[in-house]
Amino acid sequence: MIPHRAIVLLAALLACGSAARANDFRIEDVPSLGAVSAAQLKPSVIAFTDHRKDELADPVTGLIRFEDWARVRPLQKQALSLYPGYVEPTVEVTSAGVTKAGIEKLQMFVAEARFMLGKPAAAINLAKYAALPFLEHIDPAISHKLISAADLLPPKEVDPSVNRHPDRRWCDARPNTICIQSRYDLEGKLPVGIRLVNKLTDSEKKISEYLEFQSELRVLPPAEIDQTGLIKLTGINSPVTGVLEQNIFYVNQILRFGKFLAVLQQHPTDPTRTVATAYVALAIKAKVLENKKEYETVPILRNLVPAQVLVGNSSFNSGHSISAGLPAYARNQIKAVATILERQ
Repeated sequence: MIPHRAIVLLAALLACGSAARANDFRIEDVPSLGAVSAAQLKPSVIAFTDHRKDELADPVTGLIRFEDWARVRPLQKQALSLYPGYVEPTVEVTSAGVTKAGIEKLQMFVAEARFMLGKPAAAINLAKYAALPFLEHIDPAISHKLISAADLLPPKEVDPSVNRHPDRRWCDARPNTICIQSRYDLEGKLPVGIRLVNKLTDSEKKISEYLEFQSELRVLPPAEIDQTGLIKLTGINSPVTGVLEQNIFYVNQILRFGKFLAVLQQHPTDPTRTVATAYVALAIKAKVLENKKEYETVPILRNLVPAQVLVGNSSFNSGHSISAGLPAYARNQIKAVATILERQ
């Protein structure tokens, strides 16, 4: 016979498990967040778009040229670049012994999501999320360690000043701010594919089997929250109660910068709920996407065309993290963030 105490404990555990499953968020694709008002949000549902079918997007990759993004979506460009005045950098490229300077063209992957949290904005303490455990729970496949401003690496092939914030230094000691070094070892068949690429192509620069990046994760102090600008960005007409952002300013390859931004607002009509709008913006070096011909000439590498791998359309894509492709990665990241904010 099972003791009464054990029965009670088992029932409690089952209840917790059922509650967790009930609170799991699911993704619903929408053409635009502009069409999703706060009143239309449903519990445990994330309205999501990555703009891959937009008129501006490349029909093959779904990516948007940085210059088009900046021109057509200036509010996004201002909020989701490393800093509002960011421009495509000037780089020096050496080929056949000749070095030339030119503008490094970028392609943008931008995902937006909106979801409702079943608690008032005053009950959400964003400060506790400016910590390593938060990042580790979002994606356990990526390892992180704390670093200081003295550990920052300069971006290669570009003037380091391009990635510096003009108004403040990255990783200065500030409240609710941490500086992180992260590493992601590519999963599944991708490492084997990269070894083949490095062996069979004539590229002067070999591809690494991992992504290494540095970033700053912080909660914006109230004085830095641009209420007017962020309300225009989200399209939700209610006070912004908190902003969490991660700026990725150094990546060892493929990307030039990245940004995650979560904006919390008081629900316009229900004070017991909070509206969260989250963004993932990644700037991809266009030259990475231009290697199609080099890969297609080698039959065994045809499924490793960089653009196809990045957008998750290759047989080499696997897992739930970056190796799955950027669209799947963004969905899983935002879903994890929504779940953490809802449950904790």
